[in-house]
Amino acid sequence: MARTTLLCASTPLGAMTLAAACDEGRLGPGRRILLVSNNAAIPEITPAPDESPEFARIRDRFDEVVSWNAVIAPLHPSEWKARSVEAPMLGRLLAARLGDPDELVVESIAVPPARTLAGLLRDVPITVYSDDLMSYGPTRFPLPGEIGGRVTRLLHLDLVPGLAPLLLSEYGVPPEIVSDSAFHGVVERAADEPGNGERWEAVVLGQYLSALGILSAAEEAELHAAMLRGLAARGHRAVVFKPHPAAGRRHARELRPVAEELGVELLVADGSASAEVCFAVHRPRLVVGCFSTALVTARRLFGIPVATVGADLVLERLSPYENANRIPATVVDASLPRLLPDGSLAEPPPVDLDALVGAVGYCMRAAAYPGLREVAAAYVGANGPERYFTRRRLSSLGLLPAPPPAETPPDARGEGRGEGRASRLRRLFSR
Repeated sequence: MARTTLLCASTPLGAMTLAAACDEGRLGPGRRILLVSNNAAIPEITPAPDESPEFARIRDRFDEVVSWNAVIAPLHPSEWKARSVEAPMLGRLLAARLGDPDELVVESIAVPPARTLAGLLRDVPITVYSDDLMSYGPTRFPLPGEIGGRVTRLLHLDLVPGLAPLLLSEYGVPPEIVSDSAFHGVVERAADEPGNGERWEAVVLGQYLSALGILSAAEEAELHAAMLRGLAARGHRAVVFKPHPAAGRRHARELRPVAEELGVELLVADGSASAEVCFAVHRPRLVVGCFSTALVTARRLFGIPVATVGADLVLERLSPYENANRIPATVVDASLPRLLPDGSLAEPPPVDLDALVGAVGYCMRAAAYPGLREVAAAYVGANGPERYFTRRRLSSLGLLPAPPPAETPPDARGEGRGEGRASRLRRLFSR
């Protein structure tokens, strides 16, 4: 009987990463079923990843495409998980529906829908893949033994060469790189006519930070406006806004008055297309964003200049400290140029990125990575607690450097002589 692999994707980038892994032979022979999950807040009005023209061009990598939303309708993929008493029955039904898979390939194993699927298909080995910067951060939540013990490997894009993924390392899961050439080849094919589109001057990458509760709606609108102002100051008169597929059209509407005020022509790209396909077709001269993974793919895979705006604000606002977006924001802020209000680009201060990521990862989930304590202590001791850490978290972990002893002013030393403790306290509180 032919081997069956069940692959799960919730974004066009995820589908392209899986296609690249297939092209490299990392997913083995046999039948491949792609289970597509539309995790948008309102999936009924948001195109699914398999509904885009770019997906049609890589559709042949998969023998069958199934909608997870349709399987569990009317429940939402990001919220639904089976009750323990229902799991055995639902697992059998799912295996029958999907051909009793021999391997499960999922993203974001710590949360639904991946964790839901892993809990239903209980006897199936699991491969986890990562198409973004979160692979360099800690596993978001502890995994139950019956899931963590079945994860055999982590497939990931080599977004930051030389930086080893922290994700799932506490379970002894070995990482495997999906090569740049394989992924680039898939993007070029999905783009259909790479390099033949009208060249874009500059691109603003939208995210959905207010929907995630990281920034308020007004702050996110101002963040996009700051990007546009910086580009205008740099001399760009035509800017493309690339909304996040899950963000809707509100951000573009809010940005139009700012563009008119600046005398900038604002174009809005297709929200369902992946940023990487846009880069392949239009080869923009500059890409600006907050901490999107697309900033890294633009520079690494296409050689496009990039800049970041607002990552420092995001680092301040992320709560709790172990928020999974902290490592992506840290990597972007520490390694990519910053677009300043006057339009200039400023390189970030030199940093040992490996040590920084290890230190932040330890502070996010210290109990899972005790081996990184010395790395964290050394980094904080050498660089201080600012920007990437909170004093509260460092203090709770015993990593906050002791402040230098305050020098007592001479007059304070003199006036206390011969004065009893009680009289000194009375004097202090009477001020």
